[in-house]
Amino acid sequence: MVLSADDVFAAANDMESMLNQERTQLDVLRLYSTGKQRMPIVIPQDAPVEVREMARISRINLIKIVIESLVESLFVDNFRSIDPPANPEDDPAQAIWAVWQANRFDAKQSALYRAVFEYGYAYERIVPGVDQRTGEKRPVMRAVSPRRMTALYVDDNDDWPAYTFEKRRRGRHFIYELTDEQGLIYTLGRDDKGRFGLIGDPADTGLGYNPTVRFMDAEDLDLEDEPVALSLPAPAGNETCVVAGQVAPLMTLQDQADMTTFALKGAEWYSAFRQRYIKGWTPGNRGEKMRMGASQVWSFEDHPDDIELGEFNQTELSGFLNSRAETARFVATLSQTPVHELIGELVNLSAEALAAAEAGRDRKTDERKTGMGESHEQSAQCIGDLIGVEVPDDFEVVWRDTSARAFSAVVDALGKLAQMLQIPPQMLWDRIPGFTRQDVERAKLLAAQGDSLGQLTSLLDRQAGTVNPGTPQPGETQTQSGLILPPGTRT
Repeated sequence: MVLSADDVFAAANDMESMLNQERTQLDVLRLYSTGKQRMPIVIPQDAPVEVREMARISRINLIKIVIESLVESLFVDNFRSIDPPANPEDDPAQAIWAVWQANRFDAKQSALYRAVFEYGYAYERIVPGVDQRTGEKRPVMRAVSPRRMTALYVDDNDDWPAYTFEKRRRGRHFIYELTDEQGLIYTLGRDDKGRFGLIGDPADTGLGYNPTVRFMDAEDLDLEDEPVALSLPAPAGNETCVVAGQVAPLMTLQDQADMTTFALKGAEWYSAFRQRYIKGWTPGNRGEKMRMGASQVWSFEDHPDDIELGEFNQTELSGFLNSRAETARFVATLSQTPVHELIGELVNLSAEALAAAEAGRDRKTDERKTGMGESHEQSAQCIGDLIGVEVPDDFEVVWRDTSARAFSAVVDALGKLAQMLQIPPQMLWDRIPGFTRQDVERAKLLAAQGDSLGQLTSLLDRQAGTVNPGTPQPGETQTQSGLILPPGTRT
């Protein structure tokens, strides 16, 4: 049922209010993930210019390393069904993969995962569209940041939201899209007074549900019911109640690293070098002071017994450096990020030692693959509804193996699986590190061509009487003269 204009405007106002409330907190996470978080509160507003500049360059972004380490470990290489049809053209994985490729989601998927790890969740929209190159109808897939979209779910177990509200840029202005639970998309704009107005008629996706899929960093049953924190409130500008994602749990450690770096820079600037002093004498003018500073030997003619020379010891910086390194190790422990990626200590590690160092991150990545894989399969079902292809329940995602294991060891293990356990080799091709879906399909094609050549060679050998002379195989025919013809050949 099409909503009335008043209902659309009321829903849009409510959803925009939700979006603005969420964005207030998500903006803080965005600043931390990009290394633009607020300077330490201990710096006074009237601090000298050099102090404020030291504070600016003291923001070292450890959180970005954690996020990129996870993003680089996730890459969808293929889709497959457990029981594919005999005819490859009827395989739903082929049809879904074609839509994936047409939307260039090989590259766009990383942006989706990055938003998930920054904010704890992100969205994917699948709507009917037209290929601008060929003019053919095809689904359009878009990854959307939660800073631009909010979704309302009526029940905790709902797969599809009841309403979504998205702020989109069109040229130099913004438009707004409200999608209801029937899959109707209402496009809105604003007048000079900031009020919503409809742009055209609502677009019907024809799905009967809201085609928006939510991707989450990790499932948390209490995420929507967080208790009130029993601690001092954060300083103005850094408050956030968001606990999901990779940024929020590390904000405190990021602040500690920034403070330690600021103290280090202050010590370097003011007391890291030796300073000399003179007691009992003061330069008479600026020129005399400059000559004293440039001289290697100082001499005093008047009252030398009343003058005392000395120097201050330089500040030891190793404590600041060790403190920052320990903070980075805490970040590595809490985020399950390999410590060598945060502090750069990687010296002559074997493949086995490197795999052991990255085992925690691999376990964490496997958990994300399971959760996000279900979201990808949900979006595949939506694509199947749009293109008229039934996606089976056993449809699954094939992730690229990015673990730090020696290539020879992986190939040796795959060879043993095929030889000792009699697993068909073709089932193992997509597990070869670096092999994409295109590589697997090409290998299958070359293998099929090799089998055809082998069949032809066997046939010629039997024609010559070297192997089983005069014995036709199933499907072959034999003429009265004894000539054996391949299957499907007419005499």
